[in-house]
Amino acid sequence: MNEISSTDPAAIFSCAVSLRDAAYKQSAATGLSLSDVYSGMDGFQRELMRVATLFETWSTAHVAFDHITEVWPYFLEDHFGDACVQVADIWALTGFDESDCLRIAQHLQLPLYYDDALVIPLEIRARNTVAGSAFAEFGIQSIRCHLVDAEVVPFIRGDDPQDEDYELPRLVLCGIMADGQWQRIADFDTYRDAVSLALKLAPDIDFPDRPVVRP
Repeated sequence: MNEISSTDPAAIFSCAVSLRDAAYKQSAATGLSLSDVYSGMDGFQRELMRVATLFETWSTAHVAFDHITEVWPYFLEDHFGDACVQVADIWALTGFDESDCLRIAQHLQLPLYYDDALVIPLEIRARNTVAGSAFAEFGIQSIRCHLVDAEVVPFIRGDDPQDEDYELPRLVLCGIMADGQWQRIADFDTYRDAVSLALKLAPDIDFPDRPVVRP
């Protein structure tokens, strides 16, 4: 699938249809009225289109479409509504925002471009370009610190970035020995800053501008 730079009306339509069908199923199963919840079916339909447009707009900025093999609109029609039921509140779509977009994308196991603002886990490594160094590679990894015992652990897929037992995740640049051991060099708030130091230590090291976080 080629990279998408603008919203696709077909994808928006597919999201809306998928979410509508999932909401109808929930309404039938629970006996709750979508019309009552959204002050009429026209209100529900407006929220359908708003959510569908928001998710597609968010996706064009964050989803690595080159790493997806499915046809995007068909994939959304088959899976978007069920994902919303699983990770969002189908009865409170007026509160659906970009944080819900991220949770749905993760639930759908979509490959995402790393973005510091998204607070998603990252682990990436690149070969050291300096001959004779003790480090075979350099790595950039998401970590977080436990508030009670100060233990630093990797921040990995499935972890809650808002876990109150931990500080917010950050990035660490490490040197990786030939035996696979990681040695911590410095912590950073942004990926760009971590790459900047890596380039000073190993000119021409091949860290991508936009690393892809795979499911």
